[in-house]
Amino acid sequence: MKSPLISYIALFLGVFALSTSAIFVKLADAPATITAFYRMFFATMMLLPFLLINKKNRKELFSISKKQWGIGLLSGVFLAIHYLLWFESLNYTSVASSTVIVTLQPLFSIIGGYYLFKERFRKGAVIGCLVAILGSIIIGWQDFQISGQALFGDILAFIAAGVITGYFFIGQLIRKEMSLVLYSVIGYGSSTIFLGILAFSQQLPFFDYSVDTWWSFIGLAFVATILGQTIFNWLLKWISTSVISMSILGETIGTCILAYFILDEVISLQQGMGIAIILIGLALFLLQQKNNKKRDLLTLEE
Repeated sequence: MKSPLISYIALFLGVFALSTSAIFVKLADAPATITAFYRMFFATMMLLPFLLINKKNRKELFSISKKQWGIGLLSGVFLAIHYLLWFESLNYTSVASSTVIVTLQPLFSIIGGYYLFKERFRKGAVIGCLVAILGSIIIGWQDFQISGQALFGDILAFIAAGVITGYFFIGQLIRKEMSLVLYSVIGYGSSTIFLGILAFSQQLPFFDYSVDTWWSFIGLAFVATILGQTIFNWLLKWISTSVISMSILGETIGTCILAYFILDEVISLQQGMGIAIILIGLALFLLQQKNNKKRDLLTLEE
């Protein structure tokens, strides 16, 4: 990418759009499997015309290898499992707890990036990561309940964080050789099929929902997925999973702000402190990574 500024703007917009996820899930009066199914179904339908109408995209569709098909389909399964676990967690624990835990992706991405892609992180970047995670924990601390259903929901959200990191690693691998629209349609489409089969096996109703719930499904698809998840898919061609996962920590901030305006939840002093700490941690991490890239470029030039 020629302009780093564009990547940072895109990251900001993607994180803000993704912040609506928990709000729409709470507003949707439907089982977790159905909510995840329609999120993926509508997102696939929104992108499908761009794949079929564009001649270049159609040509690419018929030229990709079996390996690329397999990796693309696998990414969809990872995404489906992530949404299924996370949406289910919201039935057991609070929005704050679930969102904080599910955004602990840097814990997985930094370890995975080190071993899978040989990424190296400066001490300042690791400190920034830990500071941002601390801010997230401060925001959700008063909502953490080490008992019964809440603990079960927190565990589901933690597993979901690991699964979505796997999805981003797959994207980091394949996006360098596959276009955004094709990769997204294959992933979202396979995710839709997986979730549809699961919902059918659970004998869940596909159509008996309120108008507000249908609007929540569409909001999840267009805002949270097309304007959020798909932007991250686009950025994976140039930016590592670790940087994207760190940026997604900002989702906690967006969710708190949106919950204040939409769900009438008050932003406490503790949450305000957590937001400030997350921003400091993100700034430290991104600045250290930027300096790291400059240093690598200078080394190559020498």
